[in-house]
Amino acid sequence: MKHKSFLKSALIVSIGGMAAKGIGALYRIPLTNLLGGYGMGLYQMAYPFFCVLLTFSSAGIPSAFARMIAREHASGSGHGGTVRAALGVFFALGLCGALIMCLLAPDMSALQGDESLINCYYALAPSVLLVALIAVFRGYFQGKNDMKPTAVSEIFEQTVKAAAGLFFALRFREDPMRAVAYTLIAVTLSEAFALAYLILRYRGEERKTFPSRAHATGGEIVRAAFPVMAAAALLPLSQMADSVIIVRLLSRYSTRAVSLYGLYAGGAVSLVNLPASVCYGLAAAAVPAVSEAFARGDREGGKRKAMFALGITLFLSAPCAAGLFLFARPIVSLLYSSLSQEDAQTLVTLVRLSAVSAASLSCVQTLSACLTGMGKAKYAAFSMLIAVTVKFALQWLLLPRPSLSVGGAAIASAACYLIAFFLDLFYTVTEKHGGRKHDHGCEFGRRKKRLDGAGAQGDRMRG
Repeated sequence: MKHKSFLKSALIVSIGGMAAKGIGALYRIPLTNLLGGYGMGLYQMAYPFFCVLLTFSSAGIPSAFARMIAREHASGSGHGGTVRAALGVFFALGLCGALIMCLLAPDMSALQGDESLINCYYALAPSVLLVALIAVFRGYFQGKNDMKPTAVSEIFEQTVKAAAGLFFALRFREDPMRAVAYTLIAVTLSEAFALAYLILRYRGEERKTFPSRAHATGGEIVRAAFPVMAAAALLPLSQMADSVIIVRLLSRYSTRAVSLYGLYAGGAVSLVNLPASVCYGLAAAAVPAVSEAFARGDREGGKRKAMFALGITLFLSAPCAAGLFLFARPIVSLLYSSLSQEDAQTLVTLVRLSAVSAASLSCVQTLSACLTGMGKAKYAAFSMLIAVTVKFALQWLLLPRPSLSVGGAAIASAACYLIAFFLDLFYTVTEKHGGRKHDHGCEFGRRKKRLDGAGAQGDRMRG
């Protein structure tokens, strides 16, 4: 994949991501004004556990599955059997995740100190299953270097969520707890609409696709996706822990712990995540680009593509980080005009402390995708494990200080992403030829060739 083709693919997903996140950001502004600090605190406290279950049922599927499809596509074989196997595997995982969320909702709400969260978890539970299936279809299209379905489905998803969420927030604005639960039902509705769109697109593609005789089995798909899922799991796991640790540490000296957490997670973190969302297209396009190069044995070419993706990521995200730091006050005044003067000042401080993460998180996202394309997803997982460990240590050190308050969480998070970035960069630059034995995609390709030449014996692949 040439740089021009790579940029075109990245641009499509980035435009979709910008549009979707733009809708999401605009949605968050009136939502924050309608729900208030406490309502947004509940809203954000429900998300970490949800994200953890999404990670184990769907995270890593688009990139890992895209890598597998890209290799099949390069060999000229069909994908029907592989897609059906993946849908079966991740339907089961998604269903288990949804059931776990329902079963653990009372315990999680008790652990987080607010029983109002039970209904929030029930409202989000079906989304775990829906997102698992969505991830398979997005991975399929991305593996074929067709980024349009991903971009369109993201826009569709955010539009439905914003429309339904604002309707419910307005309808139940006098009852914040009920309003939060219904705005989370809007999330489930949005995933259902996005899945329906992707299914219709895939059915159109399926008519042109011939199933390969030697497709990947469910076990091979899980083994290929597991390192990526492990890398992706650490961040939402740490965010789930944040929703407990930050609130409990702040509660030692503040009666507004939930509101402060809402300002951090719902305000500062949302702004910092916007550049990463815009740069997501680079990560999505990097997987098939790097995978194809490594499949051809052009490892140096694959590394050049990875560094090219990183350079574009920095070009886009670094000015955003500088802008958030320099213009934090006018940004907060413009977007969150209904906040009290005290809360607005707190949010300005949080945005400035978190600004560097706008660049470092974007780069971590791109480099993790590149390492996945190289067959080195386990190194991304190791980097994030070290980074998250440092973050927790800093939280326990900084948050108990009233002078820093919730700002300690922003400092810890900024350190986390910087450490992950430098470690991922080190592993990408120093990638060696010895990693081939872990390359499940290459192994699948070698097995396929043997099976195709074995006649009747090629009807089945053994994991």
